[in-house]
Amino acid sequence: MRRTTKKKSGKGKLIFSLKIAVILCGSLLICLTAYAIYLTKKAEIAVTDAYEEIKERPISDKRETKVEPANDSVSILFIGVDDSDERQDSRPRSDALILATLNNNDRTIKMLSIPRDSYVYIPYVQYKDKINHAHAFGGTLASVETVEQLLDIPVDYYVKMNFNAFIDVVDAIGGVEVEVPYDRLELDENDNYTIQLKKGWQNLDGREALAFARTRLQDSDVHRGKRQQELLKAIASKSTNITSIGSYGSIIDAVGSNMKTDMTFEEMKSFFSILLGGMPQIDTLTLKGGNGEQPYTGAYIYVLDQQNLIETQTILKSHLGLIEDSSNLSSTLEKNESASSYGN
Repeated sequence: MRRTTKKKSGKGKLIFSLKIAVILCGSLLICLTAYAIYLTKKAEIAVTDAYEEIKERPISDKRETKVEPANDSVSILFIGVDDSDERQDSRPRSDALILATLNNNDRTIKMLSIPRDSYVYIPYVQYKDKINHAHAFGGTLASVETVEQLLDIPVDYYVKMNFNAFIDVVDAIGGVEVEVPYDRLELDENDNYTIQLKKGWQNLDGREALAFARTRLQDSDVHRGKRQQELLKAIASKSTNITSIGSYGSIIDAVGSNMKTDMTFEEMKSFFSILLGGMPQIDTLTLKGGNGEQPYTGAYIYVLDQQNLIETQTILKSHLGLIEDSSNLSSTLEKNESASSYGN
């Protein structure tokens, strides 16, 4: 006898497809949840290992109480150092100093690059010198105190990273796209000329991005700071992109052993929650100045323009909610900055 197969009706096919979709979605949700738990635990371990408070100052002298990142506007000082084996210095000079203020009310970030040769007063030694020498004099504490003295604002947190962390983070997110202003053979992380930068929009890997961040002989220290700002913006933007989720484990591995910070894991999670609403608007600022010679030694220094410094202090204070709004001044300065170019 011939057996007949009963065909599924259109309704039956729809129900069957829905069941499959529910199973797939459920499985995906379980996988994502498990991955999120894994990353959270992994991040907690990494941040715990990286945690290093400044014992001499539990909070800034310019704060009455400790800030809460989930509710308050805060500032973070990013310190880039070269602590490679070739340097052999227990306290190397800072290679990059970037101060970021985050306003929780309007979800904006002000990012200020401080030229490494800026001639400023260093409280740790009680005399003026290049700002990048502060770290060599007294480590993180000296750098933080010097930036507070210079900008007259509290530095609530610091994040210090070495070259390895920078390289690995950029590689973990698949590189960053930036506009390179010129063709140039540059130094790598070991100070060998092995990195060939090409003019135009390029997707740079970690080693290329580091060379791009460090170069300054073709133009100036100010332009160098602007390049570092653009790199940080590109890294932040790509890191918050949904396509980078699979790279978070590698990012955590990269910073875990190559970063120091006085943020606890709970405080860092508060910053992550800010990013859930999308990438905040980032405005960049630069300290203006001119060339000069250090007294007695004749060494090159960057002499800051005092009027521009006062205006920058006002913008940052306003952004942190320490004084009344100065958005008009901020817009004017940022317009002037955007009008400048690498060729100037």
